[in-house]
Amino acid sequence: MVLAELGGSISRALQQMSNATIIDEKVLNDCLNEITRALLQSDVQFKLVRDMQTNIKNIVNLDDLAAGHNKRKIIQQAIFNELCKMLDPGKPSFTPKKGKTSVVMFVGLQGSGKTTTCSKYAYYHQKKGWKPALVCADTFRAGAFDQLKQNATKAKIPFYGSYTESDPVQIAAEGVDRFKQENCDLIIVDTSGRHKQEVALFEEMRQVAEATKPDLVIFVMDSSIGQAAFDQAQAFKQSVAVGAVIVTKMDGHAKGGGALSAVAATKSPIIFMGTGEHMDEFEIFDVKPFVSRLLGMGDWSGFMDKIQEVVPMDQQPELLQKLSEGNLTLRIMYEQFHNILKMGPIGQVFSMLPGFSSELMPKGQDKESQAKIKRYMTMMDSMTDEELDSTNPKIMNESRMMRIARGSGRKVREVMEMLEEYKRLAKIWSKMKGLKIPKKGEMSALSRNMNAQHMSKVLPPQMLKQIGGMGGLQNLMKQMGSNKDMMGMFGGAGDK
Repeated sequence: MVLAELGGSISRALQQMSNATIIDEKVLNDCLNEITRALLQSDVQFKLVRDMQTNIKNIVNLDDLAAGHNKRKIIQQAIFNELCKMLDPGKPSFTPKKGKTSVVMFVGLQGSGKTTTCSKYAYYHQKKGWKPALVCADTFRAGAFDQLKQNATKAKIPFYGSYTESDPVQIAAEGVDRFKQENCDLIIVDTSGRHKQEVALFEEMRQVAEATKPDLVIFVMDSSIGQAAFDQAQAFKQSVAVGAVIVTKMDGHAKGGGALSAVAATKSPIIFMGTGEHMDEFEIFDVKPFVSRLLGMGDWSGFMDKIQEVVPMDQQPELLQKLSEGNLTLRIMYEQFHNILKMGPIGQVFSMLPGFSSELMPKGQDKESQAKIKRYMTMMDSMTDEELDSTNPKIMNESRMMRIARGSGRKVREVMEMLEEYKRLAKIWSKMKGLKIPKKGEMSALSRNMNAQHMSKVLPPQMLKQIGGMGGLQNLMKQMGSNKDMMGMFGGAGDK
């Protein structure tokens, strides 16, 4: 994951500072130098890094802090705030409103993923109830209209473009007028890719902006652009009124510090991140949760949103009931695998848990884990109802395994591997037996019934070690117990 390396370096610097017996000027300088080095290596602009270091030193004056103050916490908070400030220009971007026509124009460098991002942006809003439309004003790149047409058709979004007309200004104006007449409330204009050296293309971009009068201009930036990000972003800002930034290719392993520089150059907030090639791999960007995940501090609200998305409210009591019975069937395992896949990349979900960072997920393992889950689900699709609903693994004899292997196009060895995984999960599931299901108004199930001792038996040793042993787990449980979203998930709203 982009910026995972940066997050890991900053987390290590903070950890080294926390391990120090006394926090003095030397410890603070060592910590800040380590963070500065990490930011510069991640391609963040030098001036931004220098300003951040100066601001932290001004905030954290060790001589002025009274003996009772928690210096570690003050330093950590200052670093957190400065990173947030770097990513947040302090002014919100224009937000489209349902039912009222808004024109959004996309600009950016060649190859930044602009056309795909236009489609993702349209698809995201379509799912939320908007009526979007796409206009292809990119006449410079061969195949741009075909790409947009293909994406729009797949997502069932109306589109406009031309194979014969070469004037992008005319296409953009005609497309916007047409969709205004059709009462589309979000008209998205895709423009040609360009860089600051191309004066003619920048002039063309200004003309498209004058013809369409966009409510919002979005600068699309590839996360791997590096040190050039600041200058390029600034050139776009000087030509058109860039109001927001979308960072693409965040699922790669580039350094990604250029994303931080682009915000400073355009003085515009990042509003979305592209986290993959597929249409739904598109996330809202929220500064504080992002920095929190970057520093390995977790993002409980984001994690709970994911849970709420994949396990609807009406299914949550049913899931808890199954959990309290302690009997895992292959059908329940299939349902939970389906939910895991809906949550998105596993490494991304992991980074939302305090004590973890996406850097911990080895390269390629994310996709391998998802591929394995899909293989298991394919095998389970070839099972009978009796096999799926049985809690006795002994019914899976050799002839049944051979039939499942043939039906799913897999090897018998792979079916056996899947059944071993089922036995392992069934063992963990059985430890949840007797979990008291809370009634409305009671404390959350986790805070009342699942103490740290209970959880430590369920978690894999490696995960428990990463959290910080029993002490770390107890702190984590406190956070979970005090989180309103977590309580809501389990049917309670906390004590009143």
